[in-house]
Amino acid sequence: MNIENLLRDNIKTIKAYSSARDEYKDASTNMVFIDANENPFQSNVNRYPDPQQSKVKQRLAEIKGVKTSQILLGNGSDEVLDLLFRAFCEPNRDNVITLPPTYGMYSVLADLNAIQIQKVLLDANFEPKVNEILDAQNQFSKILFLCSPNNPTANSFSAHKIEELLKGFNGIVVIDEAYIDFSNSDSWVSRLNEFPNLIVTQTLSKAYGLAGIRLGLCFASEFIISILNKIKPPYNVNQLTQDRAIERLSDLEEVKNEVVSILRQRDVLANELSKVSFVETIHPSDSNFLLVKVDDANHRYVQLIEKGIVVRNRTTQPLCENCLRFTIGTEAENKVLIKTLNQL
Repeated sequence: MNIENLLRDNIKTIKAYSSARDEYKDASTNMVFIDANENPFQSNVNRYPDPQQSKVKQRLAEIKGVKTSQILLGNGSDEVLDLLFRAFCEPNRDNVITLPPTYGMYSVLADLNAIQIQKVLLDANFEPKVNEILDAQNQFSKILFLCSPNNPTANSFSAHKIEELLKGFNGIVVIDEAYIDFSNSDSWVSRLNEFPNLIVTQTLSKAYGLAGIRLGLCFASEFIISILNKIKPPYNVNQLTQDRAIERLSDLEEVKNEVVSILRQRDVLANELSKVSFVETIHPSDSNFLLVKVDDANHRYVQLIEKGIVVRNRTTQPLCENCLRFTIGTEAENKVLIKTLNQL
């Protein structure tokens, strides 16, 4: 597959903006910096941040087993996804394929970029319908979005089905692994070199507990990353975000312990929910949340709000009628939830 053929024509020849820190990269040296029209008075953030986030990428490369040239960082995963639309999808001509129920931003970004959306529902087990997906593609299908583990269904897709799609889809396959750290499944980052059309996105918002700093991760071939680097804003990841990410990535043992605690509490919560009278189905989870079918999701949602507990009502999503989504909280929060549910 020639990935360059999938690019928009104007992207093939675009010239990236060259910032001051791109032209002189070594900002750590004892130099007089009067090149970027910055305020000269030291505040720790008076200088522009590293536009390539080199220190963060180096640490991620060590953790993920990839080259720094295979990593792009964004202002949250949503910026990364938006860049993919801008790179590969011609407005008012191309289309992308999504598999509802799934993460809603794929459709929002498609609409924002004037890209048609082809929807192929998951099957009753929340798995991709491989043949229907491949039949749905046409010459203008540029991106297939696979969220695995999936939001809101919490399950990971079968590896063999994902591989079939990688081999059979004629465009880019984006595997959104926002919840991979809670899963027993292997990350597809380890297989980037096998599939030139594979892009994997991850985040520091979930397992790493850094939702507030907005840092999205993108892993792909060096060619795809080079294209995305051309079109990203020059300083899209601020210095405070970079510093906080480095700090958190330096203590993986703490992250691991928190993930173990969340998974333990997930099992406890699932067990307790099974005893609640109006709970009908607790779907298997490979994530830090549970999708739970109840008798009347709208009614139970309002009841919980009145008791001071906010959950996510997913009943309007395909295949999710009367389903609530429960994020796994602390042990204390989960006890409050169970106690409240049993009192309704």
